[in-house]
Amino acid sequence: MKILYHHRVASKDGQYVHIDAIVSQLRAKGHEIIMVAPNVAEGADFGSDGGWVAAIRSKMPRFISELLEFSYSFLVFFKLLKAIRQHRPDVIYERYNLFLPAGIWAKKLCKLPLQLEVNSPLYDERKQYGGITLARLAKWSEYYAWRNADRVLPVTNVLADYIRAAGVSDDKIKVIPNGVDRAVFSAQEQHNRAAQFAGKIVVGFVGFCREWHQLDQVMNKLAAMNNRHIHFLVVGDGPVIGELVAQAESLGFAEAFTTTGLVSREDMPYWLDQIDIALQPAVTPWASPLKLLEYLAKGLAIVAPDTPNIKELLRHEHNALLFAKNNDTQMITHIQTLIENAQLRKALQDNALATIEDKRLSWSDNADCIVDWFNEHRQSK
Repeated sequence: MKILYHHRVASKDGQYVHIDAIVSQLRAKGHEIIMVAPNVAEGADFGSDGGWVAAIRSKMPRFISELLEFSYSFLVFFKLLKAIRQHRPDVIYERYNLFLPAGIWAKKLCKLPLQLEVNSPLYDERKQYGGITLARLAKWSEYYAWRNADRVLPVTNVLADYIRAAGVSDDKIKVIPNGVDRAVFSAQEQHNRAAQFAGKIVVGFVGFCREWHQLDQVMNKLAAMNNRHIHFLVVGDGPVIGELVAQAESLGFAEAFTTTGLVSREDMPYWLDQIDIALQPAVTPWASPLKLLEYLAKGLAIVAPDTPNIKELLRHEHNALLFAKNNDTQMITHIQTLIENAQLRKALQDNALATIEDKRLSWSDNADCIVDWFNEHRQSK
């Protein structure tokens, strides 16, 4: 099958990981992928925020930036038409973005089936966290894309509720959580354990750490336990790293605390091999966190909030310990419980591994789901 893959992601982050994983799996299954997308991230290091495009937009008044964002749709519409004329794809697969109706225009004009992957309700997300000026245009573009796609693929059922509220019928919605490459993120390999973590119970956090992750409270508790077998590992970067390093020094916990800084995607399996108890302290209410899937695939004992989207994958005392949202005390109590209860920790780790298979949480499974629908759609015509 020839699949035209369209997206507007210019950064090299979790979004890029998702795109690269799906494209790689589709190609591995023998499909031809025609990419229509920015090339800003190509060749950039992981963690790049979009390069010169992001830098220019950050200096513009918001309404001008949003106008340019919408204007890009006209440019990419002609790029899509050119790609369609040149390559004659069978279908279109698009990663949804705000102010981006071009894929739907191309689908309608060229009469191609289109599946729309949705990772967040961007109108609500930007309105809440960054602000939005052209609100009516933004909301129109979101609803227009959702309503006119042949199939909409939200990553959680919580996110699917936003799409239902926009008037999209259930028969056009299929929830597909994020996944993992099981060949890369397989069960923990103990021979990878670094000497400094050997014989330790390692409590780990992966990601860009901020104040609301409450890692300072976690460190206070771990230091107070006065257990030489405990180690705290932060894999990533963030604005509170300096404060955590200083806190570890002041608590006499410096030898039991390690921070890696930003690590490459290729090195992530190695760092997850160092962790026994994995933390997901906070999450946006509609997300399917990539790191959570990777924790499960590695078979880690997970501590996470009991929000509805998280509970689509995790069950308390089965494959994780879940704490009430914003209840830092309960989160820290769960960490202590897992440190002290090796039997429970092992049970959660075993069930975490089984979850990937039971719920088909791999990129390969996701690619199969996408292709199966395209085949069914073509056969029904």
